Amino acid sequence: MGTKENAELVRRGYEAFSAGDMGTLGELFAEDAIWHASGDGVLSGTKEGRDAILAYFGELGTRSGGNLKVTVEEIIAGETNTVAVQHNHAENGGRALDQDGALAFRVRDGKIAEVREFFQDTAKGDAFWA
Repeated sequence: MGTKENAELVRRGYEAFSAGDMGTLGELFAEDAIWHASGDGVLSGTKEGRDAILAYFGELGTRSGGNLKVTVEEIIAGETNTVAVQHNHAENGGRALDQDGALAFRVRDGKIAEVREFFQDTAKGDAFWA
C-alpha cells in the first residue's frame, strides 16, 4: 500500500468510529493489532489484539455517555506510518473533555497494525475517563 491508500484506510477508520460501526472497524485492524492508550488512568495501557481494541472503543462510548466526538483535522500518510491530528470532545456527568491529540498508525499488509495515542493533556483525559 502507498501513502494514498494508507490515508484512506485511516480515514475509513475514523468514519467507522464516528458511526459506531464496529464491524467495519474490525475489518480495518489486523487480528494481532496493538493499541497504546496514553496516560495513567483506568483506560490507559496497551490493548493487544483486535478484540481488545474494539472493547476499548466500546468503553470510550460507555464512559462518555455515547457522545464522544472525534474530529479529524489532518491525515499525513507515509508508506508505513500515518499520523492523524484530531480534536476530541465529550461531556458526561458534569465533566467535559475538550482537547487536541494525534494518533500514529503503523500499517501492515493493508491493515492497521499498531496505534499510539498522543494527547494535549493526558491528566485531563485520565480524570474524564475515571
